[in-house]
Amino acid sequence: MPVYKTPGVYIKEVEIGGKPIEGVSTSVAAFIGITAGGDSYTNKPTLITSWGEFVAKFGRYTQTEKDDQLSEEEKKRKKEILNMSGSVYGFFQNGGRRCYIVKVTDTTDSSIIGTDEGPGKRTGLHSLKEVDEVSIVVAPGVVESSIQTQIISHCETMKDRIAVLDIPEDYDKSQAESFVENISSEKGYAAVYYPWINVFVEREEKLPEDKEKRIVLEETFLPPSGYVAGVYARTDAERGVHKAPANEVLSGVIGLKLKITDSDQEGLNEKNINCIRSFPGRGIRIWGARTIASNELWKYINVRRLFMFIEESIEEGIQWVVFEPNDKALWDRVKQSISSFLLTLWRDGALMGSTPEEAFFVKCDETTMTPDDINNGRLICEVGIAPVKPAEFVIIKIAQLTASAKQ
Repeated sequence: MPVYKTPGVYIKEVEIGGKPIEGVSTSVAAFIGITAGGDSYTNKPTLITSWGEFVAKFGRYTQTEKDDQLSEEEKKRKKEILNMSGSVYGFFQNGGRRCYIVKVTDTTDSSIIGTDEGPGKRTGLHSLKEVDEVSIVVAPGVVESSIQTQIISHCETMKDRIAVLDIPEDYDKSQAESFVENISSEKGYAAVYYPWINVFVEREEKLPEDKEKRIVLEETFLPPSGYVAGVYARTDAERGVHKAPANEVLSGVIGLKLKITDSDQEGLNEKNINCIRSFPGRGIRIWGARTIASNELWKYINVRRLFMFIEESIEEGIQWVVFEPNDKALWDRVKQSISSFLLTLWRDGALMGSTPEEAFFVKCDETTMTPDDINNGRLICEVGIAPVKPAEFVIIKIAQLTASAKQ
């Protein structure tokens, strides 16, 4: 307590009520793969904010007149470089603004997953443990089930990011359906997209008569994951994380490896594979919004990502509570902080219900904590929310109105 020795009026500022909770970013992607250059950045998650910055640090896919003489292994590596650089290009083309690049030496399990020898000594996927703002993880064109399983496990452990996965380029419908049986995420920390997309990508070219390299556009097939991650970011910015990143146009895509029909998608949708389809007059769109969750509660991508957003925002927004006196005054402030945050989300359309009471509840009082909890320094707050689900199946019932029915 302050000591007052001189008579007079003293002003003391005090805090009452809850503190505002600021929503965290949900659209920062991390790309893992091999690049043409940037050896000094190997296994160092590097923030990139534009395609030009990626080119400056990691280079472009480069084709020369000697490419036909390469071994099959060398051609495979060049294709992997193209998958990575083209996917980053597509991310920014579709609305992405910030991403981290994790350059690895090759696309084997050991290189992509990396090692964890503690802070500052992590490589590959493990290095992303030190980057808190990542919310989307992409390994473009990496389709080995063993690697995808590890990426999913990483997302489930971190609890603040989702994996966007690809299916092998040449797989047909039945092969794609069988492929996803080897990967799973009970609580929906991954989503799969199919088929591969036809795009134009930048590349450097040097012909025998040229003295310098020149930039040309080349038509090729790429895995969709990087482009899809850009759509996630664009949808978040335009509508919010509660909007499913589906029925959205993929910018820069001119065709598809396979044309998916309604009947084709029946089986694919049941396997939780999100299709990319071409619609006359409407362009090429993402036509699916499912995770690969085995638990029905986490079937939809926007539900999974909304919970990730709310959980991390609350976690970061109430750090001020730690070591405060654990009494009713503190409980009321915590409740007010969280309630105000959720009220804003409800007003933005992220939660179901015609009233706030229908959309969410926040409890933090004697009913959520026992005397033993309080004596052991535990403040327990219970939060319930009603997320908005996407209208996946729109059913219009039409009946013929006869003259007798009108009377």
